[in-house]
Amino acid sequence: MASTHVETIAFFGASGGVGLAALKETLRTGCQCVALCRTPSKLAAILPPESNPNLKIVQGNAHDIPAVSSCLLARPGVLVDQVISTIGGAFVASKMTLDDPEVCQKGMNVLLESLKRLRNDGAVGQPHIVVCSTTGMSKFGRDIPIAMIPLYHYGLKVPHADKMVMEERLISSGENFTIVRPSFMVSEKETTKTVRVGIEDPATGREAEEIGYTISKSDAGRWIAENLIIKKQAKYNKKIASKLSLPRYRNSQC
Repeated sequence: MASTHVETIAFFGASGGVGLAALKETLRTGCQCVALCRTPSKLAAILPPESNPNLKIVQGNAHDIPAVSSCLLARPGVLVDQVISTIGGAFVASKMTLDDPEVCQKGMNVLLESLKRLRNDGAVGQPHIVVCSTTGMSKFGRDIPIAMIPLYHYGLKVPHADKMVMEERLISSGENFTIVRPSFMVSEKETTKTVRVGIEDPATGREAEEIGYTISKSDAGRWIAENLIIKKQAKYNKKIASKLSLPRYRNSQC
């Protein structure tokens, strides 16, 4: 009897927020999950190893090539099936910047370099890379409500510049990818509402239009797990899933 392939998913930035929500949903499917954490005890307190035998927590930093490389092998010589990266810096409101203004682009550089080195050493595989970005950066016109333009273009200028570089490096890498741009994330609380989403091709523009105000981190993580890990919807491959938002504002002026 042929063996059933059990997918292995590597998570970077899964100790909280969007990444944690996506990890929780993925664990329920029986997939093997590897999560890189600077402080493993933080994630272990939320997802105890004895209750989650398909979760491996690795201590390390997403900016460290050996640590990242150790998470990218499902088994010797074979790369993981997917990579979910939701890393980000802490926002310093007093300076309107991040504690690490290049956190996302450095993380992407390390991820791509790690894949390159592993393949040079003989590893095979083409993981689907999912990264969490943000709205307010589309090259094809406004993708945020008018009322939120000052916040996005001035207050969040530094993190947006970092995520833009991250996106560009992933798009030009030749890897399989989906970039997820949630609307403004306001809380951790999950809802039962259906998430609205637009689709944007990095080269040719928008294929499905949505403009939304907000979404919770948990809802964004749930959407990633359901649509990109569990269902693997092909329409998002090498595309930008943009403006993830809840339907509350469908009739609001944008």
